[in-house]
Amino acid sequence: MPDTRNIHRVLVIAYYFPPLGLSGVQRTLKFVRYLPQFGWHPVVLTVEDRGYFAKDESLLQELDGLPVEIIRTPSMDPLHFFRRKNVVRMPSATSLSILGKLSQAVFIPDNKIGWKKHAVDAAMRYLADHPVDVIFATAPPYTDFLIGAELRRRTGLPLVLDYRDAWLENPLHSYLTPLHTAFHRHLEHRVLRAADRIISINRPIKERILKGAPFLRHSDVEIVSQGFDQADFEGLQRRRSAGEPMRFLYAGTFYFNRSPVPFLRALKNVLDRHPALRGRIDAHFVGNTREIDLRTVEELGLQDVVCMHGYRPHRDTVQHLLDADVLWLTIGRGRGEDMMSTGKLYEYLGARKTILACVPDGAARQVLEKSGCAVFAPPDDVDAIAEQMISLYELYKNHRLPIPSYAFVEQFERRALSGRLAMLLASLLEADPHGSRIRTRLAGRSREHDHDIPTSSDAS
Repeated sequence: MPDTRNIHRVLVIAYYFPPLGLSGVQRTLKFVRYLPQFGWHPVVLTVEDRGYFAKDESLLQELDGLPVEIIRTPSMDPLHFFRRKNVVRMPSATSLSILGKLSQAVFIPDNKIGWKKHAVDAAMRYLADHPVDVIFATAPPYTDFLIGAELRRRTGLPLVLDYRDAWLENPLHSYLTPLHTAFHRHLEHRVLRAADRIISINRPIKERILKGAPFLRHSDVEIVSQGFDQADFEGLQRRRSAGEPMRFLYAGTFYFNRSPVPFLRALKNVLDRHPALRGRIDAHFVGNTREIDLRTVEELGLQDVVCMHGYRPHRDTVQHLLDADVLWLTIGRGRGEDMMSTGKLYEYLGARKTILACVPDGAARQVLEKSGCAVFAPPDDVDAIAEQMISLYELYKNHRLPIPSYAFVEQFERRALSGRLAMLLASLLEADPHGSRIRTRLAGRSREHDHDIPTSSDAS
């Protein structure tokens, strides 16, 4: 239990927060859940509830009884127009790409910029009466970083930036003109100069940040990886018995250049070549279901083999992970995809299952190669994926599917990662000589005179 005599408070800036669903909320939610165990009380600054592609009210229940405050503000962004709705249907991949490019041509750094004024005003009203020790901003959206930098300027409080994805190299972002690129680079440099410490989820993102901002020192960027929450698995057991069909499972949303088509075609390939395997292999998908995916299943004649469950509450998704035999992961080959190490990967590891990894060289593959539980195929190579499916079935029949060791996966447990974050936050503080509150160790105005702050070692 934390020493209540030394409780600190952290303002967490996060546009994406429950009841909004999808993977973008998990990292922040789990930090907020576990930081109180390490002497930090979070105050979450986020948006009012609104329509979104997925909602999960159960996630907020994880914070029941904890010393967590949530400040919700209006926001004049595209989701504002769905504020009276619950779940908004996800557009097709083509529509989503077009809308994204149009949005990025008009709104800089992203279409959540309409939240900035509301968020800054609400935070300043709160800070006028409530002391806070550190500001923590997580992105995307990168508007969160602008809000953090503005609050840093106005209050002098130390600022920590949490990169869940790279900024300029984000594969979901495109820049219409060189002027757009230059303006984004200017904004990123501005917030990086304002920050007292930067966090990235993996080494490739850290290296990109340092390469693009030579005024930073290596120690300014800390790695705190994505993870899984062991508590999500407690009380759950596999519901399927031995001898049932080998089950592949994908948990997540398809968007951008991520598609189930290569996997589904590979599955059809396997069943066409080995008809006896029909009824001995099946595939389940948990996440937002698109019409195009349902049509693909029908066109390939896989209705009896493939089950689309749609979006499920997080605990239900974890149950599906435990029920599966092989978890399928796919990451595309496009710009910036080598830096992707999605939260899904770490939940897969937490489930301690075999992983069929259709990923490029990069951060995700490096972790999976160390895990000892993965087999690999190029993301769009149907024949290679089919061959791996057949090999996995042979292993399944002989009870030899590889799984990761507990010793390997425990380094990614959310509570331990929150402890690392708590140490990082504490390293930015020192006792005020007058005993009033906590003040920052770094002035943040001139890096030329900065001195080193003790940090824990990189996680990867």
